[in-house]
Amino acid sequence: MNSELMNITEKILCFPTPARAYLAEILLESLDYEEDFTVSKECLHEINRRCQAIDSGKVKLIPGDAVLKKIGEKYL
Repeated sequence: MNSELMNITEKILCFPTPARAYLAEILLESLDYEEDFTVSKECLHEINRRCQAIDSGKVKLIPGDAVLKKIGEKYL
């Protein structure tokens, strides 16, 4: 790795977690897949069903940290 990339990496690692997650997402999205992958009709149907349930308010999303805390309380 060149020194400029090392410097950038060191700076980014000092960013708050949400900022690093955002940057990671952007970098992953920037990777160009050589082959497209297919999603089955069943999976697309399930994705749409879940998105509609969220958008309509039929289901309540729970923050990940709350879920992990509850699991920790139950099993640890």
